[in-house]
Amino acid sequence: MKKSKKLICAAVACAALSSMILWGNNSIGISKYTVKNSSIPAAFSGFRIVQVSDFHNTLFGKDHSSLISLIEKCNADIIVITGDLIDSRRTDIDCALSFIEAATQLAPVYYVTGNHEARVADYPRLKTGLEAAGVTVLDGKSVPLTRNGAQITLAGMGDPNFIEGYHSGGFVEELEEKILSALDGAKGYSILLSHRPELFDIYVSCGVGLVFTGHAHGGQFRLPFVGGVFAPSQGPFPEYDAGVFSKDGTDMVVSRGLGNSVFPLRLNNRPELVCVTLENSETV
Repeated sequence: MKKSKKLICAAVACAALSSMILWGNNSIGISKYTVKNSSIPAAFSGFRIVQVSDFHNTLFGKDHSSLISLIEKCNADIIVITGDLIDSRRTDIDCALSFIEAATQLAPVYYVTGNHEARVADYPRLKTGLEAAGVTVLDGKSVPLTRNGAQITLAGMGDPNFIEGYHSGGFVEELEEKILSALDGAKGYSILLSHRPELFDIYVSCGVGLVFTGHAHGGQFRLPFVGGVFAPSQGPFPEYDAGVFSKDGTDMVVSRGLGNSVFPLRLNNRPELVCVTLENSETV
């Protein structure tokens, strides 16, 4: 009888754990941040940016309904996608584009590549599909964003893996040049889309106001009081795994991302949609 009770308890515990893991990998959380800076025009106070990162052609609900519903609730002025829209190990461009087609109905969409796009020969098809859907692909260029007569600049840097021979920690001058080139002629407060948080010091050296990044997957497994366990390009216990980091006037948002790749499971690390509200620090 005691043995039966132990088996039942073990079965219940396994079922509960499985349910938690399933929920923790398929239930999307929304992280809301407010970024304040005196360089943000007062006209842009309340401007909302929704970030989608590391999608890895994952399906959330029928026709992406769960994800689209959450984005809609955020009331976004723009949607930014910071790389790894597809996964190089199980590439499904149609899945990614079906999400894009739904997202472009909610707000203007801006996109930069991640390392997974750099790995697939079919990236040109993805890019063509994005542009056909109305997405602005920001690969080494910038666009002005205007609101009530005021202007800020949104720029993007394609993933460094598109540079032949690139490895993290190298090509610093070339990356700085790419960012500065993208920002050439930029007016006012600048926002940069880039896949990689480990390049934070480069973003700071270029004087960027706000950077949106992903790539770290929140450290994949998150421990209380510790944070992420491992991130690509940063290794064990990464410094930039999730949240907002600030240095010398530059703020960087690191999304935990939505999908999985090499590691098929997340632990204590739900898929994440990020919503950032801009505020002029002198008027709030």
